[in-house]
Amino acid sequence: MTQGPLTTEAGAPVADNQNSETAGPGGPVLVQDQALLEKLAHFNRERIPERVVHARGAGAYGTFTLTRDVSQWTRAAFLSEVGKQTETFLRFSTVAGNLGSADAARDPRGWALKFYTEEGNYDLVGNNTPVFFIRDAIKFPDFIHTQKRDPYTGSQEADNVWDFWGLSPESTHQVTWLFGDRGIPASYRHMDGFGSHTFQWNNEAGEVFWVKYHFKTDQGIKNLTADEAVRLSGVDPDSHQRDLRESIERGDFPSWTVQVQIMPAAEAAGYRFNPFDLTKVWPHADYPPIEIGKLELNRNPENVFAEVEQSIFSPAHFVPGIGPSPDKMLQGRLFAYGDAHRYRVGINADHLPVNRPHATEARTNSRDGYLYDGRHKGAKNYEPNSFGGPSQTDRPLWQPVPVTGGTGNHATPVHSEDNDFVQAGNLYRLMTEDEKVRLIDNLSGFISKVSRDDIAERAINNFRQADPDFGKRLEAAVQALRG
Repeated sequence: MTQGPLTTEAGAPVADNQNSETAGPGGPVLVQDQALLEKLAHFNRERIPERVVHARGAGAYGTFTLTRDVSQWTRAAFLSEVGKQTETFLRFSTVAGNLGSADAARDPRGWALKFYTEEGNYDLVGNNTPVFFIRDAIKFPDFIHTQKRDPYTGSQEADNVWDFWGLSPESTHQVTWLFGDRGIPASYRHMDGFGSHTFQWNNEAGEVFWVKYHFKTDQGIKNLTADEAVRLSGVDPDSHQRDLRESIERGDFPSWTVQVQIMPAAEAAGYRFNPFDLTKVWPHADYPPIEIGKLELNRNPENVFAEVEQSIFSPAHFVPGIGPSPDKMLQGRLFAYGDAHRYRVGINADHLPVNRPHATEARTNSRDGYLYDGRHKGAKNYEPNSFGGPSQTDRPLWQPVPVTGGTGNHATPVHSEDNDFVQAGNLYRLMTEDEKVRLIDNLSGFISKVSRDDIAERAINNFRQADPDFGKRLEAAVQALRG
């Protein structure tokens, strides 16, 4: 079935798409060949700046179905009725690699989930781990610089990575996760997802609860060993993206059971760990996960660039009944994500089909800018106005959080059992002997590449403080490799 003639961007038919217009059969190309010039000019501009982090990704549309009444904790409309379904878009990614890197890398996996709710889009932007390397956003650019290419060598350098981690002991818990078996998922379908941060839920009565999100894979956890990942990266660098797409194409829709941990706001101040510290988990014995729903991915994007590369997510995209917490990493991300997309995709990125609300309409007074589509026509662009324009609701999306003390550069508050090593040690002691062997092998192989003994010793000492056996075995393995 023909689609009609090939045309220029302006719609005029193209007479010849095989030969440029020239001055005679062997002469130079003419500047009046606008089909050629337009084609080359567009080709030169086909790429936009890649994400600084989470550049390498894949995504799919799906459905979230609520299976439990949670109205006692939140007034969010999409969480208001058992059986209610909400369209979603989920983007998976690696963190440190560039756009052309391999999927099967030892790296956290990004978990960026957009709910197209009737009250606007709600974005939940987390990882496949419940914790992170640092607890304060002011350290994030420095951390990522250690993971990216060195400005002199042009390669990732073990010295940079372990120098930073060794001097940032709060990273010990996440590093233990990363170099364990779950550091290289076999596919995006075979890993869990987490909101990672602590968020606020508030109900109709104005009561506040702190919440953590868990997405437990229904396909089961599957991981790759370091050797398997190296081979797969060479044979099929697109392995995870391909697996996700093909599973949906054959109707094998991946799904996750959605759980939350709920903490009444009054319990936060006295809890044994700082509940807003991103390097810590809430032990399940303290706050057992509660199953609330099912997430299923069931539709592939039609165009990867338009719907995956140009998709934008921001943890600042809340809906009524959900809001932020005092988590210092989250607070920094509330600004950084939106700012990254304004630079990378443009000020009207929210107008693109994958990003705009699907179950409601965005009504703002923002106008113009790069790629503005004129959707507002002649409507007034100020508020208040007497022409029937949109107006404020006088009801905030979330409840205020009490604060005390003077302004200043404060360290994160420490609770009774807080330190940088206790949960890393707990994670190590939960591992089987085989898991411990692989963890030591993975860590020692990387630490052994460090050029300075003091950097290696400082790195090992963090794991020694997490668990004496952990440190002893890692030290011996590194020494054996370094000779």
